[in-house]
Amino acid sequence: MEREWCPPWPLDLTLTLDPHRRGTGDPTWRKDAGGAIWRTSRTPDGPGTLRVAARGGRVAAAAWGPGAGWLLQTLPELLGAEDDLSGFVPEHEAVRRAAGRHPGLRIGRTFRVLEALVPAVLEQKVVCTEAWRAWRWLLHRYGEPAPGPAPEGMRVFPAPEVWRSIPSWDWHRAGAEAVRARTIVNAARHAAKLEAAGGSAEADRLLRALPGVGVWTSAEVRQRSHGDADAVSVGDFHLPSLVGWSLAGERADDAGMLRLLAPYRGHRHRVSRLLGAAGARPPARGPRMPARDYRSF
Repeated sequence: MEREWCPPWPLDLTLTLDPHRRGTGDPTWRKDAGGAIWRTSRTPDGPGTLRVAARGGRVAAAAWGPGAGWLLQTLPELLGAEDDLSGFVPEHEAVRRAAGRHPGLRIGRTFRVLEALVPAVLEQKVVCTEAWRAWRWLLHRYGEPAPGPAPEGMRVFPAPEVWRSIPSWDWHRAGAEAVRARTIVNAARHAAKLEAAGGSAEADRLLRALPGVGVWTSAEVRQRSHGDADAVSVGDFHLPSLVGWSLAGERADDAGMLRLLAPYRGHRHRVSRLLGAAGARPPARGPRMPARDYRSF
């Protein structure tokens, strides 16, 4: 199945879809030599593969599998068609420059809560390389091969009942300890209710009612599943320093970050994305946190 769509505003395809990529080698996300982006998803109609390419001012998409129609139907929302920029007024020079350099950044939504929740839980309190290693292992072990002519090695996110059935020894082999494993298994038990959440506020309430899901995890999910441009990742290891350095020239903690972002209420996640895309970083201090590997084979 194929579809063409003409966004009525500039669109940076890679920058908009990049939040859904979980590190190098993510089995659900690829960018091919021609610049097209491939994504897999377990839609309400079943597994599907989506290929999206930018051609001038148009977006050309093709999809395969039982979920192909759903993926093409929701393509505009994935690329930010419902992203409302009203009220976004840059008040800092860094935000003004970043918005000018990246006019094509949109906050899209996937409508798939569990697909955003599982990798977010894997990323809790660990370095990204450790979380992404677990994500790749679990997807290759339990994900289905991607429908259609997808790049080799692509997989589809497992169904909730599959996540509930993963034995403890495979969580260990993936490198996810019991706490994160329990959080994911419990969330999979409530998948139907989570997917039915109507808006970001309701999703936040349902997510934070789950043991092991806090403010940071809920925000990371809603940014992707609901396209919430205001969901701030409070508790992030790097974000307060990025915001503080970019807007005030000094490091900040969570409280300081929220003060600096206060003028952008409604768009605080958007501002964080813009500042990240601009590439400003505070000077590194001290050794980096090492990736743990306690797996036994």
